[in-house]
Amino acid sequence: MNSLVAALKGFIVIAFLALAAGCASDFQEKENLAVAAGFKAITPTKPDQAALLSTLPTDKVTQVTYNGKIYYVLPDVKNNQAFVGGPKQYQSYQQLRLARQISNENLEAAEMNQAAAMNWGAWGGWGGMGGPGWY
Repeated sequence: MNSLVAALKGFIVIAFLALAAGCASDFQEKENLAVAAGFKAITPTKPDQAALLSTLPTDKVTQVTYNGKIYYVLPDVKNNQAFVGGPKQYQSYQQLRLARQISNENLEAAEMNQAAAMNWGAWGGWGGMGGPGWY
């Protein structure tokens, strides 16, 4: 029983750390996922690259065809750069986003379970008579 409580406490600490990390800005999270997926930070060096970068939505990865090749671009207008990847990197990015979403959903479920478990004491627990406290 003590090992279960210790494991639960450890999980709660990890959950809170993940929650704190999840409070980073949405763009920062997308940038981190893009880099983890293999996107490269590129500063535009040609006028047509800079013009293209300024036309892209700043909050999402956009498919771009440049010189006959398909790229996926997440612009960082503030730093005058873009995170650029190919189809393989974009597929990895999508998988990382899905894993992050599932992780967040699991964290929320764990928090709800923890909150529910902490409320048992308010209901009298399982009582001192060997059965539920409400009998």
